[in-house]
Parts: sequence; C-alpha cells; structure tokens
Amino acid sequence: MEICISVRNLVEFLMRSGDLDNRKTASAEDAMQEGSRIHRMLQRRAGSDYLAEVVLKYSYETPDYTVQIEGRADGIISGETAEKISREIQDESSLQSEAVISVRQDAGAEEKTGQIVVVDEIKGVYRDVEKIEKPQPVHLAQALCYAFIYAEQNDMSQMFVRMTYCNLETEEIRYFLSTYTREELRTWFRDRMQEYRKWTDYQYEWTKIRQNSIHQMQFPFAYREGQKELITYVYQTISHSRKLYLEAPTGVGKTISAVFPSIKAVGEMLADKIFYLTAKTITRTVAEETFRILREQGLHFKTVVLTAKEKMCFQEETDCNPIACPYAKGHFDRINEAVFDLLTHEVSFTRELIEEYARVHQVCPFEMCLDMSLFSDGIICDYNYVFDPHVYLRRFFSEGMKKDYIFLIDEAHNLLERGRDMYSAKVRKEDFLALRKLVNEQVPGIGKAAERCSRDLLKLKKECETYQILDSIETFMLSLNRLTSVMDKYLEDHREGAVRKELLEYYFMISHFLMIYDRMDENYVMYSEMEQNGTFAVRLLCVNPSVNLQECMKRSRSSILFSATLLPIQYYKQLLGGEEGDYEVYAETDFDPEKLRIMIAGDVTSSYKRRGKGEYKRIASYIKEIIGAKKGNYMVFFPSHSFLKEVYEIYISDFLEEEIEECVIQEDHMDEEARVNFLNRFVQSEWDAEELEKGSIDKSAILGMADLQSVIQMEVEEEQERSLIGFCVMGGIFSEGIDLKRDRLIGVIVVGTGIPQVGSEREIMKSFFDHPGHRGFQYAYQYPGMNKVTQAAGRVIRTAEDIGIVVLLDERFLQDSYQRMFPREWKQYYPVTLQSARQCACEFWDKWGKQEINRSGQ
Repeated sequence: MEICISVRNLVEFLMRSGDLDNRKTASAEDAMQEGSRIHRMLQRRAGSDYLAEVVLKYSYETPDYTVQIEGRADGIISGETAEKISREIQDESSLQSEAVISVRQDAGAEEKTGQIVVVDEIKGVYRDVEKIEKPQPVHLAQALCYAFIYAEQNDMSQMFVRMTYCNLETEEIRYFLSTYTREELRTWFRDRMQEYRKWTDYQYEWTKIRQNSIHQMQFPFAYREGQKELITYVYQTISHSRKLYLEAPTGVGKTISAVFPSIKAVGEMLADKIFYLTAKTITRTVAEETFRILREQGLHFKTVVLTAKEKMCFQEETDCNPIACPYAKGHFDRINEAVFDLLTHEVSFTRELIEEYARVHQVCPFEMCLDMSLFSDGIICDYNYVFDPHVYLRRFFSEGMKKDYIFLIDEAHNLLERGRDMYSAKVRKEDFLALRKLVNEQVPGIGKAAERCSRDLLKLKKECETYQILDSIETFMLSLNRLTSVMDKYLEDHREGAVRKELLEYYFMISHFLMIYDRMDENYVMYSEMEQNGTFAVRLLCVNPSVNLQECMKRSRSSILFSATLLPIQYYKQLLGGEEGDYEVYAETDFDPEKLRIMIAGDVTSSYKRRGKGEYKRIASYIKEIIGAKKGNYMVFFPSHSFLKEVYEIYISDFLEEEIEECVIQEDHMDEEARVNFLNRFVQSEWDAEELEKGSIDKSAILGMADLQSVIQMEVEEEQERSLIGFCVMGGIFSEGIDLKRDRLIGVIVVGTGIPQVGSEREIMKSFFDHPGHRGFQYAYQYPGMNKVTQAAGRVIRTAEDIGIVVLLDERFLQDSYQRMFPREWKQYYPVTLQSARQCACEFWDKWGKQEINRSGQ
C-alpha cells in the first residue's frame, strides 16, 4: 500500500509550533500570489545551469507500506553557477556583497566531492530582508527534504542548500547558504519520518478497514428505473478520468447515485478522496446524511464538513491572534494531539464534534476542522474550497500536481455565477476616498497613495456616462501597486493599531483586484460604471469562467457535475469547463408525469412594459383561484422583492380570507433563525413545536435534510385546516436546496420567466456572446432566467411519489423558445386563463382524490 504526502505538507505538519496569529500572516495570501511571480522572475534570471520546478519523489519503505513523498524543488543548480556558490562559502569577501551570505561550514566541506549541486528554495516576503537573521525552520526543512531526495537518487556525497529570500516590492535578495553531507541529510530525514510514523501507521490500518468495508458495501436502496445505469455512468467517468455533466431530475436519487460509485472507485484505488462540493449550506446536509446511511450499512469512511470560520469561532468577534483569543495562544503546540484524539475516536467529523474536541484541547475549531480534512476520506464543503483563488485548500492543491481526487459538484448550475463572482473584481472611487480619510492623519503615506488612486479613477469617471468598456487602466494600476506597497510595509511593521482592522479590509479588496488583473485574458471584459447609488466603479468581469474552472478541475482525477436543472446541457458544458471527450447524461426517472400538472397562463405577464396595478391584481387573482382548488401549502415565486411586495400587499388587502388561509413572506435579509421560522410554518403540522424549541429536533432537518429518518416516519394525522401561501423570490434561499415532502408543499406558482434585470453587466455579457454564435440574449438572459424558473418549480416534486401542481404565470411560456428549455417531465401542459385556472386545478385534484401522498424516498 502507498501513502502519499507532499514535501510541503509533511514539514509544515511536523514542524509547526507556537501561536495562531493572523497579524503575522495578514499579507501571507498576497505574498503567496506575488511569490509565484518572484519565483518565475528569479528562475528566468538564473541562467542555463538552473533547472526550475524540478519534480522530486522519494519512497520511504516500512514493513507494511510505502510513504510516497513528492514535491517540486524551486531550483536545482549545477555547473559553473553551483561551483561559484560553493566558493562563496569559503570566500570571506562575499559577506560584504549586496547579497548577504550566511554560512554553515561542515567538517569535510573542503574535500572534493565530485559534482557540485545546490538546491535552491525561494521565498517571497514583504518584510525587510536585512532583518531576516536566519531561515525559518519550516522553510529550511522543505529545502532539506529536496536535498536529501536528490542526494539519494543521484548518489551525492554532499549537497549545498541555498535559501533565497526576496522582497516582493523592492526585489532585494538575501541568501542563506549551507552544506550537508549525505549522511547528515539521511539522519535528519529519517528522524522526521519516524515522527510521522504514528500518523502513517494509523492511516495504513484505517485504509485496510475502509477498503474491506467498501468491497462489501451494497447499494442501500432498491434501484429505481435508470438508477443502476446512472451509477455506471458515474463510475466509468471516474475510471476514464473525465468529467460528467449530469442532468438528474428530482426523485432520481442523484446524491446517492453520485456518492455510491465514487466510494466504489476509492475501493478500487482509482481515487483517494472525495470532495462533495455545494453552493449552499442547506444542500451540504443531504450529502452528510447520505454518508451516514452508508455507514449504517457497514461502510467505514471518515468524513468532515468544512464550516466557515465565523460560524465555528468560540469568540464573539473573530480575531485570530493570541492576545484576542485564548484558543489561538499555543494553538500549534497542541493541535496535532487534538487531531489525533479526534481521528482515533470518531469517523464523522461534524461541526459539533470538532468544537467539542477543540474546547478540550484548547485549539481553534476552524483550523482543527481544516486539519481533519487531511485525514478524511470524504470532504463536504462549499465550492470556494476548490475554486476560489483566495480560499482554495492549498494543503491539497498548491503543489501543482494532479491528485487522485473526485469532485462531486452538486447543484452545478450555481457554479456558473459563483465562478464569475470568484474570478471577477471591482474597486470603487469612493473606497479610496474613505481609505484616505481613515488613515490620513495616522498613516499619511497610505493616504497620499489612496488619493492618487482616486484621482486616476476621477479621470475615468469624467469619460463615463453610464458604463464604458475600457481598453487600458495602466496608469491606475501603477498607482494601485504603489498603494499596495505602502500598505504592505505598514501592516508588516504594525501588528496592532486603531486602524489596522479596517485597513485590512481595504487591503484584501485591493489585493484581489490586482490578482484578477493578472489573470485577465480574452474571457474578461474590463469596464467602468456609474452605479445606481452614485458611486463610480471599475470592474474586471469574468464573463466566461470556463478556463478558470477547468484549471481547478484538473486538480482532480474526475469531476461529476450534477443538477436537477442543467439545461441546455451544452450551455453549461461550455461555460463550466467542459472539454472534448467529457460526457453528458440526462438521467431517466420513474416519476409518473401524470402526478404533476403544469399550467401556463396566457393572459398575464411579468414583462416590464406591462407592470402596474392592473397586472399585479391579476396575478393576485390567479393565486386566489389556484389555492381555492385545494387546501394546502403553496409557494409563489416572484422575479424580485419589489414585485413580490406589490402583489403581496394587494393580496392581503383584497383577497386574504384569514379563516381559510394565511400568508408568510420572504424578507430581503433573513438570518438562519428567520429561515427556520419561515420553513417551520410549512411543516408545523408534523413537528412538535415544543420539541423543536428544546432542540431535540435538528434545525438542519428543516433547512434541507431530505432523508432524516425522523422526518420520513412522521405522518400527517388530519387534514390541514387552512392553506398556507409563501411569497418568495426566484433565485433566493427558498427556491432551491429545500425539501418540503409529502403534504408540506402541494403547489408552486412561478410569476415570470426569471429573466435578470437589464443592466450594464448583463448587456456586456450579451455583447460578449453575440460575437461567436449570436446567442447573447440566451446566454445573458434567457438561460439563467429559465434555470431560476425550473429550480423554483422543482420545490413541489421532491420524490417519485409526490403529487402537485406548477403554475407558470407568463404568456411567454407559450413561446417555442421557452418550451424548448422545459424539462422532459413537462411534456404535457395545460394552457389556462384566469377564468379556467381553478377548474383545471380542481380536475387534477379530483383525479387523485384523497389518496395519501407518501413523500418518503431517497
């Protein structure tokens, strides 16, 4: 058996100690991004004797297994350059040169050792290199690993190590040189591996248990129609190292159909870890529940749910340093013990368990959560942990080498807009004025640099009426880089201060803009804009995120992108990083289309030209007619909050009959408690309110745990006395990711085609996609809008046994261009008018009578 670890992860894991301190690493993220540029610059300058980014691997053998250690050495130097470096060790005069040389001279270093080879380790820093007295131990340890591996593989009796520290602003360099005999390197490396043995021994034993359980694992349910084929598609995709774009209607059981074959692939050693990626916290609970069900069937598979730092922090205010937080003080001295304790006693690393162990060991729960991912077989997390250029898990993906990971990307339609957001950036003129005001008296250097940026943006503002495509912003970028340099120096020298926290917010915003600017290619549009609130902004818009997303997905062996609404499939495949040879599948479902009635109103619309009191009242009338056909729970989805409120006020004043119906409304901003309270209204006939208040029923169940056994077993004991109408927004928190099964939701009314509001960003997208294939309107407006519609409509049918109605209130749904985007399950629809809508709904409900609706299932 083989256990793999990168050189960087090995030394960082073994050698960490002391406090968790964000004051020391405030600019670390930016340093990492700038460091890549410095690496390339120094490597280019080094000449032909310098081999850059050399892949080095070493197999550490134990009686039972092999530990494969691998990484990329920044540079391997030989020839005349290496000889010159070796002479500098003995040349006292070299200490007076611009580059300071710190020498460690070993016994026998003067002896002839044949070929001279130097391992170069480059670190970009913002601090003054003259103040660096010696290499950081973890940095030197990384270089020593590479020196050992090279010496072993090339039969070197002696190795030279050069630590190169380069200031990212001034490009000043300081070198630290040392020499080591092969035996010294061998002894040092074996000592490190002996420290790591307790971890690898555990991994070896656990992997045997895991693999045996996977081989015995059976599918936990009876296969639905087409489900076995779907599982086969997923497994074959992983086997062939491809991507799969999967349209899987609700009721297919897409989560288990993706997870089960992925685990089987792990059992066949095709992959080592599964990353289950979601757009929203709500949908993560479904994945967590799926792994729980499989564990109940005998599977041994460790999983962790990565939760945002702000949610896990024990302190009232998240400030990760030893002064503000007792859990940060000495964190690294205790964390490995805490991780091993949790690792050896639990298999599902939930937020609650991690917090419990973190309190016992007095460590940061968020950092502990991240560390548990290293020893987990399945990692359930948000998209950003893989795709976001700032947040992605560097412990897995920073080495630049493809790993045997599987990415299961749930609700993949969300990745398009999330991808655009993650790879776009914006700065506002007013932000620089606010920054200058914040620091002008205390840090005048930053104030002046911010004012210069503001002046540059003022020139662009004078040329912009609404929005303007920009060809160049070089002058502004020069000013922005100068501002960053001044801020870097201040943050490095001032770990405390009245303005530091606010300053960091501006710093990260500017750093993001600089990073995105360096990424820009033909998939971007750069423009300036006068925003509605009067501010002036410059935007770097990633119109087509496919290249960036594709680059991230290459970090895995295979990616499975699945959603109930992934139509048109070629649209999503093109913009979500699809390549030639990738697969696309539409999953068959055993859902009886007769159980869903689609009604389309041809005498109403949400178009901007027709909006007004008359149309709002007509929509309210439709709502009244539809719910009048059968008592029950309904959701009505609107294109915006303002539209919703117009219709809601009319309905409350003109139509509401409190004795037979009640209304709840989605507010503009709702915290978790408000969301729970809203959804609890739809399930209150099945929940014991007192039990919920005591906490014996998990709130996460209400927010989307589709298959909780406690939920499945609940029965509706009597017919609902009043109808409940939820007024919601398309594309909002209640339009996807929630499961209101059984009688919790019997009808959905969708108002409008979901088309985004016309604005500069959408118009720029339209123009961008008009050029190659004249699909601008579809790509910018129609396809995103219909996705919102189908997602909202999908709330009513959650299993193959559900029964319900979907009413589409807009005459445009009768057009061929929209009907071509309907899901296959919508083959039959019923055109209605305000006069015939209630009768059409009554006929449907009469057909099914008072049959008990069993909303259980996968």
